[in-house]
Amino acid sequence: MTDPIDRSKLKTVSAKRRPSKVATRDFATPIEPSPGFAAFLDSLPHILRAADLLALADTTARAHRAGRGIVWGIGGHVIKVGLAPLLGDLMRRGLVTSLLMNGAAAIHDFEIALMGKTSEEVGPGVASGTFGMAEETGAFFAKAMERGPELGFGEAMKLAMAEARLPHRGLSVLGAAHEHGIPVTVHVALGTDIVHMHPACDGARIGAASHRDFLTFAALCGKLHKGVYLNWGSAVLAPEVFVKAVTLQNNLRGSPISVTTANFDQLRHYRPRVNVVERPAAKGYDFAGHHEILLPLFRLAVLDRLGRLDSRKKGAKR
Repeated sequence: MTDPIDRSKLKTVSAKRRPSKVATRDFATPIEPSPGFAAFLDSLPHILRAADLLALADTTARAHRAGRGIVWGIGGHVIKVGLAPLLGDLMRRGLVTSLLMNGAAAIHDFEIALMGKTSEEVGPGVASGTFGMAEETGAFFAKAMERGPELGFGEAMKLAMAEARLPHRGLSVLGAAHEHGIPVTVHVALGTDIVHMHPACDGARIGAASHRDFLTFAALCGKLHKGVYLNWGSAVLAPEVFVKAVTLQNNLRGSPISVTTANFDQLRHYRPRVNVVERPAAKGYDFAGHHEILLPLFRLAVLDRLGRLDSRKKGAKR
């Protein structure tokens, strides 16, 4: 039997001195929909994905007005392309009722909150043995996970980041979730995230925290009946967690929940298509494109639909 590698001899580096490819100065800015944007939506062809986007925006707006669950699952790329301010705005408006993140999303979000930057050059770091050896990131996650088995991964990270009063937490998804009381679950596969390499990483705590979050997410899926689930940029972890969590709900209910689902990613992959769009959904949509374009467009489309619903309601009362 081979002994595990000795992590006590690893040399870490400061994340603050590490070159990063993403900085908050390039992040998106939330804006309100304008009459010109409404005209743009009306100008779209009611064919294929354009029609699907409008239908999904309308369904999401109606789910919000009816008090249904609107659950977002996100991968790390969503954070890396500067969309945290838009997600924070959607939380403030009640258009995110709970949030599922993979480990990469939590890592990038923490680094943004700490330093206002994230995303290292992987290739050179692998060759030099410095890739993923960020001292501050690994140490913070290890400390947060001391409460992980009790609170769950997501809630432990939210609380630890709030207590640390990180300087850029206003541009953090986890910071916004803490501010607006949005439940967050974080789902990881051990060995896939940089923090798992850190000498202080405790795999037992991470495993217990992530498993608690899986059971918590399965409970949150109980609010998805006639609601909406949106998968953004997770090709494996979130789709696998989602289909199993829905199965648990259906088992306990004795009948399937009726949920509208959508997958947004740059490429079409098997798991999001089958485990999000097809198997569990009453109605499913699949969009291929860049998150930095699709998410701002979808956000404004939903806000536009909400405005139209309100206008119709006011008109009906007259």
